[in-house]
Amino acid sequence: QVRLVESGGGLVQGGGSLRLSCAASGSILRFHEMGWYRQAPGKQREFVADVDSGGTNYSESVKGRFTISRDIVKNTVYLQMNDLRPEDTGIYYCHADITYSRYWGQGTQVTVSS
Repeated sequence: QVRLVESGGGLVQGGGSLRLSCAASGSILRFHEMGWYRQAPGKQREFVADVDSGGTNYSESVKGRFTISRDIVKNTVYLQMNDLRPEDTGIYYCHADITYSRYWGQGTQVTVSS
């Protein structure tokens, strides 16, 4: 069984920064990919960023503002979010993948005021 716990969300003014963390625990010690999605009110969940042994990927909307990183020893993935905009508001979910399976966290709310 795998548990993912996100933290670091909150309310911030436009132009501000937040750092999200997602710690994985349980029976699986190594994930080949970890990443983040977000869901704004009334919209579908969308890809934000991910990281694996080959590198990092970002959505066009966050490229240059967000940075994803990973601590393999701690089984934790981070999302440094700078220059936040109101359109970044939403629930941010982390995921961790092994072959044929994806695990999700419960989400953390990020609200950016204008």
